[in-house]
Amino acid sequence: MKCVIIDDEPLAVDLLQDFVKKVDALELVSTFNNAIDAVSFINQNNVDLVFLDIQMPHFSGIDFLNTIEKKPLVIFTTAYSDYAVEGFNLGAVDYLVKPIPFHRFLKAVVRAQQILQPVANTAIAENNNAPEIEQDFMFVRAEYENVKLNFTDILFIEGLKDYVKIYTTDNKFTLTLISLIKLENLLSSKGFARIHRSYIINIKHVKSIQKNKVLISDKRIPISESYKNTFFEKINL
Repeated sequence: MKCVIIDDEPLAVDLLQDFVKKVDALELVSTFNNAIDAVSFINQNNVDLVFLDIQMPHFSGIDFLNTIEKKPLVIFTTAYSDYAVEGFNLGAVDYLVKPIPFHRFLKAVVRAQQILQPVANTAIAENNNAPEIEQDFMFVRAEYENVKLNFTDILFIEGLKDYVKIYTTDNKFTLTLISLIKLENLLSSKGFARIHRSYIINIKHVKSIQKNKVLISDKRIPISESYKNTFFEKINL
């Protein structure tokens, strides 16, 4: 990801530069000590991610976001927690409060990476005449590697706030940082169904269905009222 740092504190810029160097997925293309100078650069160049301070003299990070035409992903870096709600309302990926520990920086970057890059690598034809290939797997980030998961091996997925647990037929699970809604959008056409705010299931692995539960492997998973009708329609019940 091509990234830019905007911060009026030289020490903060130095720290972020050091963090960026440690992450292979990031390429630092420029730094700015004020947001005004960054506006034209962002509008004229391809930038994926901006590390943006909020409290800067004359022209704040909020002013910057309201001015630029091209909207990259933004991670706020600030000494103040007061702007967190406003930051997320502006669509920020994350909100890091100084002094920023590296593990929080890395977590924010992983979140940005998963927003920018789809979980599954979409099949791309090498020329316009090549047929599209329907993929039956996806890659998810777990720890420090990308893990390949075949759709047919996934039993069900459980949401845990920002993370999900993906349970597979080998009695293992993969913990990854992604939202259930993103996985729902990806998997809904692959034989999966959302049956609860915390669960997506692989329909092919359902052993039985009760009024408010499904049995997959030895796990009874609840069906919530808000998803029941859609689920039953999908399986023709």
